[in-house]
Amino acid sequence: MTSGTYRPEPATTTGAPERDLAALAAERARLRERYLRPAEHRPASSARGLHHAALISSDVEQTIRFYQGLLEFPLTELIENRDYPGSSHFFFDLGNGNLLAFFDFPGLDLGPYAEVLGGLHHVAISVAPDRWHHLVERLEQAGVEHVVHSEVSVYFRDPDGARLELIADPLGEMYGHRVL
Repeated sequence: MTSGTYRPEPATTTGAPERDLAALAAERARLRERYLRPAEHRPASSARGLHHAALISSDVEQTIRFYQGLLEFPLTELIENRDYPGSSHFFFDLGNGNLLAFFDFPGLDLGPYAEVLGGLHHVAISVAPDRWHHLVERLEQAGVEHVVHSEVSVYFRDPDGARLELIADPLGEMYGHRVL
């Protein structure tokens, strides 16, 4: 089990290429100037919300035990996937009308989780601060490797390797900044 503060190693020790941090910051500033509008000048979104995000499960029961049993996200439905006969499509309640869904694809022999461009980096799930502490303790008791960052985020992987974050910041806030 890993616990503690997350401190990324400098790029030179991880094999990553050197980066011009000033140039990257300047590019973020350029993009903010060009595209970011103050809340009072932003148009309303065309979306109503995220209906669900769907991940892939190698074992339906194992996934249910992890998400419902350990993380305490209630299973709300388990149906056949309309796009792949024999496949399950199942959903967990994340609160506020938000769902995290899974498919299994029996017979497809899918490879392990991989972080790729255009792919999933992590799923950040907001929990109240008291629930956050409770869930971090549950991760520790279950022996799930995790890293606590800034005393509001805990990062870990599900049984299939998907990276998850439980964050105690309120919805619409990040690092003390309003993002919505």
